Amino acid sequence: MRYLILLSVLLVFSACNKSAKNSITFAENPVVAHRGAWKTQNLPENSIASLKQAIDLGCTGSEFDVRMTSDNVLIIAHDAEYNGLFIEESTYAELSKFKLSNGEILPTLEDYILAGITDNDSTGLVCEIKPSKIKGRNMDIAEKVVALVKKLNAQPYILSYISFSYDILKKVKTLDSQAKTQYLDGSKSPKTLKADNISGLDYLIYKLKKHPEWIPKAKVNGLILNAWVADKTEDIEWLLVNEFDYITTDEPELVFKIAENSPVNKGYELVWSDEFNYKGKPDSTKWTYDYGFKANKEKQYFTDSIKNARVEKGHLIIEAHKEKVANKDFKNPEIKGWQKYKAEIDSADYSSTRLKTEGLAAWQYGRIEVRAKLPKGRGMWPAIWMLSENRKDIGWPESGEIDIMEHVGYDNDTIHGTIHTKAYNHMKGTQKGKTIFIDNPNETFHVFAVEWTPEKIEFMLDGVVYNHIENEHKTTAEWPFDQKFYLIMNVSVGGMWGGRQGIDDSIFPQKMVVDYVRVFQQKKR
Repeated sequence: MRYLILLSVLLVFSACNKSAKNSITFAENPVVAHRGAWKTQNLPENSIASLKQAIDLGCTGSEFDVRMTSDNVLIIAHDAEYNGLFIEESTYAELSKFKLSNGEILPTLEDYILAGITDNDSTGLVCEIKPSKIKGRNMDIAEKVVALVKKLNAQPYILSYISFSYDILKKVKTLDSQAKTQYLDGSKSPKTLKADNISGLDYLIYKLKKHPEWIPKAKVNGLILNAWVADKTEDIEWLLVNEFDYITTDEPELVFKIAENSPVNKGYELVWSDEFNYKGKPDSTKWTYDYGFKANKEKQYFTDSIKNARVEKGHLIIEAHKEKVANKDFKNPEIKGWQKYKAEIDSADYSSTRLKTEGLAAWQYGRIEVRAKLPKGRGMWPAIWMLSENRKDIGWPESGEIDIMEHVGYDNDTIHGTIHTKAYNHMKGTQKGKTIFIDNPNETFHVFAVEWTPEKIEFMLDGVVYNHIENEHKTTAEWPFDQKFYLIMNVSVGGMWGGRQGIDDSIFPQKMVVDYVRVFQQKKR
């Protein structure tokens, strides 16, 4: 009797262990290690060691590639050849004679899955099924993969099945209706994926940048969003701010680091952006222009010429040229007061562009950031700044101004962040501004940003706060910043500040190169 009780206890304990082993809660991060976390530790790709490293890092997923040998053994290998042997024409015994660089035997899928479900409570397995060139074999591979996963009771550990073969993914779904599937090819829209019961997309980054409209459509359709391979900082940042579910990377440690400092990790969501992934004139649904002479006795004439403002190679170019431009307001009797100088000049000696979102987009509070390289030379005056929507009704400076970044060419290693209000403005010499050193602003991209809340405005260079403005809770003369402001970007020439030490005419043309503009606001709870 005592023996039977003991046996029952052991059976219950064994069942509990088995249950615990086959349960997993995926980590709450987007990091999928591409062929395991191999790079930092110099491990072989697609090795069990790289899988274990991904688990140790706490990645939400670890991706691996499955192929089938001539004797129908499922193995882990990316390329169609292994040590000079074609996998589909070779037996596992022939292939496994050649060990991986760390001494591991070439893993079978069974060995790999067993390793992945041992001592792992947070890292999912992302199983890429490689298509076969042998007719009819794709379905055999899909059936064997799913059958093996079921045999090992590993379904809870499979984060997703991915493939370049649409038919393989459809077959997986018929074999396991609960399986998550993601298409890799990048050729199908979210609408098509949804109609065909594919769970999501896992596309090359450049294909998603070519079709940014697919991102919101995928979200609306409840599809998984993944992208590969994200190893560059700018790509990782883009995927994070667009809140991709997964980011497949050879640099998982870098993704973790960038994610920690991303605006979305601080409760922000992207509400407006221009990534400039198109060609030609700036997007007319996002940008409009100012024309002619505008202010500060600047020497340039603002135009909408593609020579002065254009998008090419993923960047916005705002370019100033030395050239004669006829002044359409010359001798215009309607221009009076302090602006009268605009009617006294028959032509300008320089052309440039001032872009703005006025009438198209404006925001009250948020994080506004622009990644850009600045023009170089004496006389240049680039600016990224904001004005209030009610400026025309109540006038400047009562309406307020936020200068996210100003730079003058004769002081090349310094940028300025400033606010102007009725109480604090440069006409009185009371403006609230500070400066920070900037290293190589002309050849290196930097991120210029403000974080603006009802209580403060903080000015940042590459994430470093250098000017902090508190809401004093007095009147709108001190704080007119509880209303919507629109964004402006321009390159000016000369003027009361930029031309203080003259203009070097030998430097032209000069341009500000903008990589992106992003506006975030706090997520509504």
